[in-house]
Amino acid sequence: MEIKSTDRDDFRRVYDADYHLLVQVIMHIVYNLEIAEDLTQEAFERFYVKNMTFPSEEDARYWLIRVAKNLALNHIRRNKREIEMVEKVKRMPSAAADEKDGASEAIERENREEVRRAIDALPENLRLVIQLKEFSGLDYKSIAKVLGISETNVKVRVFRARKKLEEVLRGDERDVY
Repeated sequence: MEIKSTDRDDFRRVYDADYHLLVQVIMHIVYNLEIAEDLTQEAFERFYVKNMTFPSEEDARYWLIRVAKNLALNHIRRNKREIEMVEKVKRMPSAAADEKDGASEAIERENREEVRRAIDALPENLRLVIQLKEFSGLDYKSIAKVLGISETNVKVRVFRARKKLEEVLRGDERDVY
């Protein structure tokens, strides 16, 4: 069924179906829910303003994912220092943390940070596929459409990204590049 981005019913259907997916995609790039929600809104604004017609709801979804991914990457490029400061503040221990569970929370937080740093250290082409596959739950075909590459290339990149992450997290390698 054809989707027109400025048609009220079509827009609402796409918005309701894909809002959370876009937030997830962006969230795993920027690591900030508020920013992810803002960029998702911006993606939908562009969807409406472009006044485009898509052959199907799936094509509209892939277009929105590409726009969302690009908005998130542009945001990071423009605001790298600001994001680093927000992450630094997030890592600070909370005064309200329960002392009994403090050690396990600290270990869990440290492990999440280590994985996040390892993912962030991956080259962009590997980082994007692993974020879309593991954190956004997209299948290989969807990722291929979003990134404009072959499904086989997606599988290769996911395999390489997982291998690099495994090496880094085991401590076999200091530098991912």
